[in-house]
Amino acid sequence: MELELRHLRVLCAIADAGSLGRAASDLGYSQPAISTQLRRIEQHFGHPLFERNTSGVELTRYGTEVLAQARDVLARAAAIGSRPAEGGASMRRPLRLAATNSPVLAGMLIRLRSRLPDLALTVSSVYASSEIVELLEHGEVDAAIAADYPGNELRHSAAVAHRGIVTEPSFVALPAGHRLRRSREVALADLADDAWFLTPDDGAGWPEVFYAACRAAGFTPAAVHEFLGDQQQLQNMIAEGIGVSLVQATLRPIPGVLVKPLVGTPLWCRYVLAWRRESLADELADALFTSAAAAYRALIAQSPHFRTWASRTWNLARRR
Repeated sequence: MELELRHLRVLCAIADAGSLGRAASDLGYSQPAISTQLRRIEQHFGHPLFERNTSGVELTRYGTEVLAQARDVLARAAAIGSRPAEGGASMRRPLRLAATNSPVLAGMLIRLRSRLPDLALTVSSVYASSEIVELLEHGEVDAAIAADYPGNELRHSAAVAHRGIVTEPSFVALPAGHRLRRSREVALADLADDAWFLTPDDGAGWPEVFYAACRAAGFTPAAVHEFLGDQQQLQNMIAEGIGVSLVQATLRPIPGVLVKPLVGTPLWCRYVLAWRRESLADELADALFTSAAAAYRALIAQSPHFRTWASRTWNLARRR
């Protein structure tokens, strides 16, 4: 077998997903097809690249070395053609990226610029994931970070592709003096009498998934403040005791704010890399995804409340 870029993308997908089944889903293949591909790739190298276990797969030491080189090759392939012509006479148009309120954006851009320093980028902030899909469908942006929810997966035409970056639990932010401040986890029903800060309809299932979780817990929120602003302003209002809010699990709280997991983890959010197929080469899409996934891993490392919860209840190898 002659090794090709598509084989390297398969290796990266398996390593990122942590299982053959999830990698197959991410790539749009069947699991037997991915298993066959991996077997042929390992035969090519003459050594096993992954160890199989009950929770999925893990890289061998040799596989770790191969994966690092594979990512480098894919990044270099993505950079081919992105450099402007000599003298700047013929500049390629920038990669147009849209992003909803996602914690991975800044870290992704830093890593992408490090890997592809000649790649020109423009970034637009777009709150609603439904609007992001429309922009992709109409060719107004090339790639995006959007959000969806289990059971409300992102919908789009065949002109657009998407790949889940991470599915994370929603935590709750409380004022430091809240009556539940000493609880390790907070039951959603115990917040029935609190006022909530909620962001508006995102066209992808929010806030319907929140209200559905409240109904399942036996209550309707007593009061709701609709809020769409920066996290600092939101945390300042929570610290003042004006309300509570669902937040991203990796949020770093300011003094006066506590971030706690919810009992039973009733709410999840998935961050998704989506792109217009005709606008992005596979190698560039892979570079975007790899940068976003690495950015999220860095956020986990900086979130002790998330790591504490995960060590009790969540196998990190099953992020997607």
